[in-house]
Amino acid sequence: MKPFVGRDFLTLMDYNKEEILRIIDLADELKNMRAKGEPHAYLQGKTVAMIFEKHSTRTRLSFQAGAAHLGLQAFYMDPSTMQISRGESLIDTAKTIDRYSDALVIRTHEQEIVDDFAKYMDRPVLNALTNESHPCQLLADIQHVREKKGRLKNLKIGYVGDVWNMAHSWGIVSSIFGWDMMFALPEKYKHLFWPRAKEFIEKTNQETGGNLTLTHDLKDAITDADVVVGITFVSMTRGATEEDMKKKLADFMPYQINAEVMSWAKNDAIYMHCLPAHRGEEVTDEVIDGPQSFVFDQAENRMHTEKALLALLMGGVE
Repeated sequence: MKPFVGRDFLTLMDYNKEEILRIIDLADELKNMRAKGEPHAYLQGKTVAMIFEKHSTRTRLSFQAGAAHLGLQAFYMDPSTMQISRGESLIDTAKTIDRYSDALVIRTHEQEIVDDFAKYMDRPVLNALTNESHPCQLLADIQHVREKKGRLKNLKIGYVGDVWNMAHSWGIVSSIFGWDMMFALPEKYKHLFWPRAKEFIEKTNQETGGNLTLTHDLKDAITDADVVVGITFVSMTRGATEEDMKKKLADFMPYQINAEVMSWAKNDAIYMHCLPAHRGEEVTDEVIDGPQSFVFDQAENRMHTEKALLALLMGGVE
């Protein structure tokens, strides 16, 4: 296990199983401390800059709330009000942030933007979402699965949704933990899977015994699943026209998670969604509000896992 202090968190491909479990274990500790009202200001006097180019509810709130619990001052930065929007280079922006803050959290479009900030900064850079990867969400999801299922072994994941950051990130995590992940989607979209993630997943599955299957057969994907993951059918795609989005939604609507579809999974299966949910599209009310859904417990864990990540990368906890 590598030391955590000073490392970037760009994708989960950069962390092994033991390191991920260390983050989750610490998140459990911090969650318990918060429930008991025990102070844990491990990062008192430090600062974190937060650049949010994409809309956000859970990511921004969870990082800002978590930073406050850790005694960490978080600075929210809207790119439209920064000099980068007027032509300042990324390298100059990155080097300046590096002098003022002890870490950077960034939520943006292309993965290359996050990678470039990490290239030009000495301080830790944390990926709070790109088109290709959403590693912070998956930390919360791993914690959630362990809480609800009581294990992180011998799991079948039935996944339905757009070929986007969550699909790639679930595939990465499933390969690291040796899970069987079946991703149901229309045949015409299979080729869009991120090549960098696909290569990592194929290699890692050979080592862990995991499996990733992209299938057009929804019933095959969901049958006997321990975890059913439903994600939006139309993601935050830069440059997509309204007509493009309507066409994609029509293509994906036969893959909606409803009560009948959930009945194909195991009786004790859990339903997960990273939110925001488009009710009536990828999921029905009876599922997301039903007894197998714990999406707000899942959302809460964003705060706990991000706190653990910040504490480890910024040296508050060894």
